[in-house]
Amino acid sequence: MAPDWFYCALRERDWPGAEQALAALGDNSVWADNTIRLSRHFGEGLLARLMHSEAKAAEAFAAARVEQEQVVARQKEYGPALCVLGLIDAALGKKELALEEGKRAMELMPVEKDSTNGQAMQIYFAIMAAWVGEKDLALEYLALAGPTPGASIVANYGRLKLDPFWEPLRGDPRFEKFVVAKAPK
Repeated sequence: MAPDWFYCALRERDWPGAEQALAALGDNSVWADNTIRLSRHFGEGLLARLMHSEAKAAEAFAAARVEQEQVVARQKEYGPALCVLGLIDAALGKKELALEEGKRAMELMPVEKDSTNGQAMQIYFAIMAAWVGEKDLALEYLALAGPTPGASIVANYGRLKLDPFWEPLRGDPRFEKFVVAKAPK
């Protein structure tokens, strides 16, 4: 399945494999992480950023933003849709907007109403915060969601260790300690 192939290629830092997986996704497809649905343009932006092609990344994330604005317009009170918009805005460097969207996504889907997806909103908010340079905030929300059982879906050891989403936190001793704490015993 192309989405799994894409995730695996990203985690292995296999950029040609990730490009092939994106091509296999097709033009209008999405890849999902539970309720978080990311477009092919988002994937292209993420891959371009990882390959240090900032102009290409900005173009792809801008296209992803246009698509996601339409999703949010149809699902105004759905946290995951707004969460994705926040991720895109974080990728585009729109710090205040990204954090505002991420906070609103957590309000719309709180842990108290949906433990698994509410925790996912917290963890993706941590990613947004990391992407906009707010490491303390990122680590606060990662720790907040981390100890609970449902969070293992998004913040398990393998994902924390390998996912490129966490690149801005790599090397921070607090993050590395968190990763080690998640390691299998």
